[in-house]
Amino acid sequence: MKPLTDHQSFEFKIEGMSCASCVRRIEKALLATDGVSSASVNFATETGKVEVGADTSQDTIYAAVKNAGYQAIAMEDASSVNATNQGGRSFILSGMLTIPLMLPMVGEWFGFNWLLPIGLQLMLASIVQFYFGFRFYRGAYAALKARSGNMDSLVALGTSAAYGLSIYNILIGHAGHLYFESSSVIITLVILGKWMEARAKNQTTNAIRALQDIRPENANLVENGIEKIVPANTLQIDNIILIKAGERVAADGVILSGNGYINEALITGESLPVEKQEGDKVIGGSINIDGLLTAKVTSSNAESTLAKIIHLVESAQAKKSPLQKLADRISAVFVPVVLVIALVTLLAWGFVTGDWTQAIISAVAVLVIACPCALGLATPTAIMVGTGLAAKRGILIKDAEILESTEHVDVVAFDKTGTLTEGKPRVEQIDAFVGEEKQLLGYLKGLQQGSEHPLAKALLDHATKESIFAERFELIHTLPGLGMRGQLEEGNYWFGNKRLMLNVGIEASLLEDYSEKFAIKGNTLSWVARQITPNTIELCGLVQFQDTLKSSAIEAVSRLHELGIQTCLLTGDTQDSADVIAAKLGIDFVRAEVMPEHKADVVSQFQLEGKKVAMVGDGINDTPALATANVGIAMEAGTDVAMQTAGITLMQSDPLRVVEAITIAKKTQQKIRQNLFWAFIYNLVGIPLAAFGLLNPMVAGAIMAVSSVSVVLNALLLKLDKIT
Repeated sequence: MKPLTDHQSFEFKIEGMSCASCVRRIEKALLATDGVSSASVNFATETGKVEVGADTSQDTIYAAVKNAGYQAIAMEDASSVNATNQGGRSFILSGMLTIPLMLPMVGEWFGFNWLLPIGLQLMLASIVQFYFGFRFYRGAYAALKARSGNMDSLVALGTSAAYGLSIYNILIGHAGHLYFESSSVIITLVILGKWMEARAKNQTTNAIRALQDIRPENANLVENGIEKIVPANTLQIDNIILIKAGERVAADGVILSGNGYINEALITGESLPVEKQEGDKVIGGSINIDGLLTAKVTSSNAESTLAKIIHLVESAQAKKSPLQKLADRISAVFVPVVLVIALVTLLAWGFVTGDWTQAIISAVAVLVIACPCALGLATPTAIMVGTGLAAKRGILIKDAEILESTEHVDVVAFDKTGTLTEGKPRVEQIDAFVGEEKQLLGYLKGLQQGSEHPLAKALLDHATKESIFAERFELIHTLPGLGMRGQLEEGNYWFGNKRLMLNVGIEASLLEDYSEKFAIKGNTLSWVARQITPNTIELCGLVQFQDTLKSSAIEAVSRLHELGIQTCLLTGDTQDSADVIAAKLGIDFVRAEVMPEHKADVVSQFQLEGKKVAMVGDGINDTPALATANVGIAMEAGTDVAMQTAGITLMQSDPLRVVEAITIAKKTQQKIRQNLFWAFIYNLVGIPLAAFGLLNPMVAGAIMAVSSVSVVLNALLLKLDKIT
């Protein structure tokens, strides 16, 4: 196998893990391998991920996993055999052999003697012990070779002790004191627990499977006017495709002709179909409800929106939270500590009471109940359910650390345009202080030609509707964060914000007078100035832009306040205009007239005050602030750069999704803490009870099985929690 390229990462499946202590052992083996810079193993998903150098091959990585006692398999080569069904069959067969061994105990309750012949007991128990229990011996042997211990070690030692004690009693003539039912019941219950655990874990990956299932298989490709069906994954950028009613969109694209309603629910979380027409974007995997659409492909299958979503969700589920890293460190020393406790229990009972039979039974109970499976499942299962639940709502969370950071957010800072507003401003009013309005609009149209800024587009649309001809400028310069400057033979023209006007020499008092007069509507104000003489600049016009507030903005701010989170409006608008918008929304803080490059400074100022900040934005000028914030939240309608920088991406540009993201983060972290509590409490209570002889090994086996399943089921309860 060829070495990987320089500093690449890759994932693989891992077979043979039985508990959280396995995770630490595999990671330790991988990190000791030359060329591996980082390694992470997820017990819940049974996957590993490594960062490697150019000289490290996959074979080297797989060999390291094998030396640790496990099997590494390439993701694409992973067996399609249903492990859940296998576990179910093993439990049923093992249970059928175990039930006869338990009949004497049941018979005693009703006064019957259902004791089986010793030979039959030995045969049934041996099949369960060495056939169905072979997996535990295999895992224990692998752990022993690696000079470590795991759940398999505990189960193998515990059941072997009970089985061995029974054999010993037969040999010395004490056939009335056999414990075959204990060893067999423990093995059967552990198999049941692992089966139930596998079934529950499968439900945590439903979100990923749902996304993978909506990948369209075929596409209607149009070449030279001829339509033909081709595999969707062969489509290339600029291909032309037909999207018929009832079909899934084969690839990301832009509509060339036709109109219809598209259902994007599984991708954006928007429950209602969205109307699409010429020029609108469509997302691969969404469903065309009606109409016939012709679209041009804009991204390959590997770079599609759906592929990015699946990658983000898988990545979030694979990475560990700080709590999980702590749990893994505890698990690494947990099994050796339990072995010591079991040995102390054995010796204490034996030497103090002289009852070595009870000593062995108590030690077996300690070994069986102390399995750290629940500890390894507590965090990743909650993260898998939380990120999956978020993905179904069109909320993409980059990793587990973002979940933890989001829970502690104190302030949410909103960019205004496109975040709290629709991002589609329109010209509401033009005031010409010098000359006529149409003449001024002609200068502005010429000055804004070619600009992609939302205000420029609004101005150009307005000028076109008014049938205004554009003035031809000799030179046009974009002034980032300020506006535009155009050069004519008679002098320069400037169009932009208040800061630009101050820079060119317009008196602040004059600007303030106009701001106070027009800001009552909360409109965005842009000014026009012209050069009369080399040393004289005059204010010659004012344009008011109105951008509609999103319908959910007020509710989003209100619900953030209910969560105890403060809000901030961060905008380049004038203070007066920003204050009006903030008052309408009920926002706590206003930071107005902020240059794009200074938005990050505002975020930093909040952080210096000890606050955890979430920044919500959708433009490339929000990127520094998104990166600086404790949690960056990017609207999907924004740029790819903003989405790559952010820790959370909202596939629907709805402020309420911000509230949902924070709520999901809080509830997921709550589930993690609940799971860790239960994982620890089982052992903290169970081990002392077992050590003092108050816990039967069979009951200990049942409790151990229930502990693993309970944390997974508790995580799944997150799906029933109210988010909105």
